Amino acid sequence: MPMMCGGIGAPQPANEEIQKLVDSLKGSAEAIAGKTFDVFVAKTYSTQCVAGTIYYIKVHVGGEEHINLRVHKPLACTGEATYLDSIQEYKSRDDPVVHLQVKSNYAVKQ
Repeated sequence: MPMMCGGIGAPQPANEEIQKLVDSLKGSAEAIAGKTFDVFVAKTYSTQCVAGTIYYIKVHVGGEEHINLRVHKPLACTGEATYLDSIQEYKSRDDPVVHLQVKSNYAVKQ
């Protein structure tokens, strides 16, 4: 099934590029969650093209726990940096990464 314009793409396995992105946002995720993550490994991701790219990323944070990240990468012409928009905590490996904004702190934009 083709992706709908502006829709969220199908989940795919995280790659080295996505892991580097996740690594760069670990501090922001910890600030929003109010805790430290000993493990921070990207597992899957989807993208949505809207005035840049939004990444929906499933991240393993230890044991059976995962979090979902929503990351915004603005269009290059804006000169803005990529930032962590929001997180969803207490997710399992099989929970879908959905479009909800649950916990965020726009002050931690990098």
